[in-house]
Amino acid sequence: MPRDPLIGLVGKPSAGKSSTLNSLTDATSKVGGFTTIDPQRAIGYLQIDCACARFGVSDRCRPNYGSCVDGRRSVPIELLDVAGLVPGAHEGKGLGNKFLDDLRHADALIHVVDVSGTTDAEGKNTRGYDPSVDIAWLRSEIVAWIRGNLMQKWGSIRRRHIAVKATAVETLQGQFSGYGSTAAVVARTLDRLGLKEPLEDWSDETIDRVVNAFTDEKFPTVIALNKIDHPDSDKNIAKIAKMQDPNTIVLCSAISEIFLRKMAKQCYVRYTEGSEFVDTREDLVAAGDPDGGGLKELDDKNRTRVENLKDMVLYRFGSTGVVQVLSKAAEILGLVPVFPVRSTAAFGAASSGGGAGGDAAKPVFRDCVLVKKGSTVADVGRKLIGDAPIAYIEGAGGTRVAEDQLVEPGKNDVLSFKIGRG
Repeated sequence: MPRDPLIGLVGKPSAGKSSTLNSLTDATSKVGGFTTIDPQRAIGYLQIDCACARFGVSDRCRPNYGSCVDGRRSVPIELLDVAGLVPGAHEGKGLGNKFLDDLRHADALIHVVDVSGTTDAEGKNTRGYDPSVDIAWLRSEIVAWIRGNLMQKWGSIRRRHIAVKATAVETLQGQFSGYGSTAAVVARTLDRLGLKEPLEDWSDETIDRVVNAFTDEKFPTVIALNKIDHPDSDKNIAKIAKMQDPNTIVLCSAISEIFLRKMAKQCYVRYTEGSEFVDTREDLVAAGDPDGGGLKELDDKNRTRVENLKDMVLYRFGSTGVVQVLSKAAEILGLVPVFPVRSTAAFGAASSGGGAGGDAAKPVFRDCVLVKKGSTVADVGRKLIGDAPIAYIEGAGGTRVAEDQLVEPGKNDVLSFKIGRG
């Protein structure tokens, strides 16, 4: 059965990786959370547009996991804390071997970078460090690790390839499967390069190109530029924006998110997570609410901090960026939310029973799963019910859906699987 997507968080010491994880620790929040499974794996919550809004039933949307508020849904997604990133990891420095072994399980990476330049390559305090170096050496560590493993055995790999008359995809998948690769990933890697020469004639330069392309395909990476509220960050952000694909960059302040969620939980502010909106008691009174929304009065210190945070982070950048980091990772993975239901007319869960008031009173869209772009209806079926026989499949409106049709946002994403022999 296809496994759930796994997103790895990496970052050198003191870059803010732990803060980024901690900023998602409130599993009861409206949009997100980070619930520990084991010391390294946890559950975060990804914001998506829920199908309930499309069908006008948001008032009855009651997810089994996560939450849904006015059609904005938080869906569980597994995260992996990949610890031990230091220069020379591929040579075993620091926790290098463990770092790379953990890394191989991830489908995508979030690289948390200290964009203030106040920590050096090993995470020690400094000033004027160039954080673009960190981005380059994470990638170079992964490439060196994969290339080193491949070149160590290249002679025997090449001889076997010729002897068994294998395709390049078959041979490379035999070597890359240990990194969590699939034949499809390898095929996309080779298609990207458009290589003409057969594998047995590849030069060292060609092998380098293949390893680099495979790294990009297997480990797509979001660059989370953290500590954007530091005065030294602006010039570093501008430099990195010229060097990297802007579609892979998210600006964030994890420590700001932690503070705002703490203040909201203690009823000192009203905060819409993932947005620029924060209201204090004074703000709400000024807006005409004599009770100030039931919020407590802030002391001078925290009032000043909230106002500074509004000016330096929220109004400048539109949010703290933490919620957007996870959304960007899902975007580069091409994740599609699919809503399995018992009935495509009532949208109830497969396990839902009867209840007073008929279908109009029942909760809807209890379940949601995330699948990769390019998945078929049959792929979703295998993920949900394994090898159980499917008599037929219905989409929204009760229409029959073929197993080979693709699932896409808003299309073939509400599905009812009818078990039995067709």
